[in-house]
Amino acid sequence: MSKKNWWIIGTGGIMGLLAVLLVHFGNPVNMGICVACFLRDTAGALGLDSADKLQYIRPELIGFVLGAFVLSLFRKEFQPTGGSSPLLRFVISFFVMIGALVFLGCPLRMVLRLAGGDLNALVGLMGFTAGILLGILFLKKGFSLGRSYSQPAVSGFVMPAIAAVLLVFLLVRPAFILFSSEGPGSMHAPVLISLAAGLVVGILAQRSRMCMAGGIRDLFLAKNGNMALGYVAIFAVALLGNILLGKFKLGFDGQPIAHTDVIWNFLGMALVGYGSTLLGGCPLRQLIMAGEGNTDAGISVLGLISGAAFAHNFGLAASAAGVPSSGKIAVLIGFAVLTLIALSTLRKKGAAN
Repeated sequence: MSKKNWWIIGTGGIMGLLAVLLVHFGNPVNMGICVACFLRDTAGALGLDSADKLQYIRPELIGFVLGAFVLSLFRKEFQPTGGSSPLLRFVISFFVMIGALVFLGCPLRMVLRLAGGDLNALVGLMGFTAGILLGILFLKKGFSLGRSYSQPAVSGFVMPAIAAVLLVFLLVRPAFILFSSEGPGSMHAPVLISLAAGLVVGILAQRSRMCMAGGIRDLFLAKNGNMALGYVAIFAVALLGNILLGKFKLGFDGQPIAHTDVIWNFLGMALVGYGSTLLGGCPLRQLIMAGEGNTDAGISVLGLISGAAFAHNFGLAASAAGVPSSGKIAVLIGFAVLTLIALSTLRKKGAAN
């Protein structure tokens, strides 16, 4: 076990513990940490959609970006870069969010749902892995979104600045920011606890380079399972915590903020895995890289937010009742669009980026 592996395992263990504690202090069950859900709620708070039960600026989200930003500055790893097919990244991220909201969670929440006993998440994990394998197929054939280049220093500060402004909005609560009075958006841990947890996750994820899509990709592509160890640790610690707190419920039916449609749980997360592989990182990894000054990742985060707003404005997102027809069609369109992008960006071996 190398020092890097211990960092990954330690990061995963702490993230699993924090996820359980955040639920204990008020976050929705099995949603202690969920990047897709946090971005969705924040989009709602900014009035980008009309889902009145999903409106809250999530402090954890702010902490992810600012934690990564501060540590990258301290470690001299803050490097403003960008220019790697930004519009294509926006589109891919848009559909990653559509897939996540059809499944009802990001890859991290998928692990936390499984640790809470939700077997629908096991279906999602199989779909996520299948999507990553599809992405690997294109990587082997030469898929590339092109090189990133150095950017003006100010461009790297944009996403951390946005995170800081969101924190001000959360604390001051101006009239134009919306907050849910019921539903998942009204369920949250105290601001300071949530922000502290987000900062810790942001710092640890920046240090360890945690990424679930990357971990599974490396397992199959490079026969290296080191990164996946972190998510095993998240699962193990969250499972133990849920059992101790009496929040473990094994089964498919009656799970919190989940549905039992096997096909669309599989396909929703398959789209997330596919898109995350093409982007080079899952939603959490995109936030961390955005905090490090990567403007391509910043564009991806904006694509995720736009996908969340679009999904709820046009009735694409799933609910406990199931997946609407429009959401199913959107997932299929997502596969078609991502495949078109992948095919159109194949490069011959040795070709310049």
